[in-house]
This record gives sequence, structure tokens and C-alpha cells, in this order.
Amino acid sequence: MLKTQMNSDKVAVTLSTACVLHCFFAPSFIILTSGFLSISIDNELVHYLILLLAVPISSFALYLGWKNHKNTSFLPFGIIGLLALVAAVLMGEAMLGEAGERAITLLGSLLVAYSHYRNHQECKAVECDSCHS
Repeated sequence: MLKTQMNSDKVAVTLSTACVLHCFFAPSFIILTSGFLSISIDNELVHYLILLLAVPISSFALYLGWKNHKNTSFLPFGIIGLLALVAAVLMGEAMLGEAGERAITLLGSLLVAYSHYRNHQECKAVECDSCHS
């Protein structure tokens, strides 16, 4: 049987990291490869795609952590982080400015990653069957 909760926590942390990497390194990548690539990748589309994956996977992993351990200590971090990511994408650079959008994205990603790290640590600490089966 799959370790669903632990795997979903790992995927959620990976998506949070991808969010940060995209936010900080995509502009440099686009500039560096502009002479080599004949296609243009819409930056906002990437934001929506990452968010479309991150929100359900993170929500699922956090729900499983709560369901399995009845520990809510990590939930506020995850919820606030996900709301920050959604706000950064919806308000965007037009309302927040480039620095504001990056700051909110970084804060949201760090909070989400931290909540999944805590969820993962809780699972390892109690060694329950639902996590390790």
C-alpha cells in the first residue's frame, strides 16, 4: 500500500519549492534563453498551473495529517500559506508590484513547506499504520 500522507507531503513541499524557484529564477531563465527558444511561455499561465496543482495536493496532505493524528498545530501555517499563494496569483504584479508579489509568494511557499514538514515529522514521530503501511 502507498504511504499516501507522507508522499503527498513530499509532493506538496516540492511544489512549494517549484513556486519559489519559478518566482525568482524564471525571469533570468527567460532572458538567458530568449535567443534560443522560438516559443514564449506565458508567466501567468505557469503561476496558475502551479497553483492548480499545489492547492489540492497540499489541502489533501494536510487533511490526511489532521485525520490520522488529530493534531492541528501545522494547519494554520498551511492554510495561511495557501491563502497567501492564492492572493499572490490573483492580485498579481499589477496590484502588489513585482517585489510584493514575490514577497507574498515566498512567504506563502515557506509557510506551506513548513506545515508539510511539521505534518511529515508528526507522522514519523508517532509511526502510525496509516502513514507507514
